[in-house]
Amino acid sequence: MSQSGKGIALKLSSVIVFTLMAALIKATSDAAPPGEQVFFRSFFAIPVIVIWLAIRRELRQGVGTRQPMKHFYRGFIGTSAMALNFAALGYLPFPEATAIGYAAPLLTVIFAAMFLGEDVRAFRLISVLVGLIGVVIVLLPRFGVDSAHLTTAQTLGAVLALSGASCSALAQIFIRKLVQEERTVVIVFWFSITSSLLALTTLPFGWVVPTGWTLVMMIATGLLGGIGQILLTSAYRHADASLVAPFEYASILLALVIGYVGFNEAPTLTMLTGSAIVVAAGIAIIWRERQLGIRHARQRKAMTPQGWRHSKPKAT
Repeated sequence: MSQSGKGIALKLSSVIVFTLMAALIKATSDAAPPGEQVFFRSFFAIPVIVIWLAIRRELRQGVGTRQPMKHFYRGFIGTSAMALNFAALGYLPFPEATAIGYAAPLLTVIFAAMFLGEDVRAFRLISVLVGLIGVVIVLLPRFGVDSAHLTTAQTLGAVLALSGASCSALAQIFIRKLVQEERTVVIVFWFSITSSLLALTTLPFGWVVPTGWTLVMMIATGLLGGIGQILLTSAYRHADASLVAPFEYASILLALVIGYVGFNEAPTLTMLTGSAIVVAAGIAIIWRERQLGIRHARQRKAMTPQGWRHSKPKAT
């Protein structure tokens, strides 16, 4: 298998693992509060990550940091995103919560322009706006538009999911700044530590003692989260981000199946329409960035002495 093929396979594997993890979060939403779910998801991912670092002989590099406060800020916003998204899963159908989560990469583009000063070209901006229209279409029934069976819980779920997507986008901004000073493995390790400790602060707000299958599923969320993070990180080692990123949207297909089979949730036409628009906009952005990357690479190659020799016109 080629390196690109390995990258795609690893990315798809990470999507499957993370989607299964989210399904377990939803399955245990009635048995444990979001803060407790965040703790299990974060704490039980740590052994998986530590073993992975030890196997790669990167344990020392993975636990050492020079920016503890920056990791705390990134951990705080990332933990907030996780808690909001977990809470939303308890109120919304599984595919719908997944689709609203796709707003995060779109909002990241906007936040990157606002806070990092990144240049946002017209094509990307238009694609983001189209994608956000798709998100609005998904959200409309949860705010009383074209819905005959609206409940307060569903509206709350939509607000939580959108807030979670916004926090996820802000977390990506923190990560973009942090990767300039820290290695990826360091960021992954310390996020698990920080989110575990922050989740413990919710202990006075109604934690329960999980037993039986509930305990097994909650521990599994952490193990799957750690495995998914390793698969995702490995995917970007083998292939360009622009190549593997579109496969993130395969999660909506898996979410539809799990929602229907596992939770008896039939997708609505409105949800499917909005999701299709969001996915199309996301893929368009990734495709455009890949084309620009290829073009810039060709321009850089043409600027090298070797490129000059290849492009030098023949004497007549």
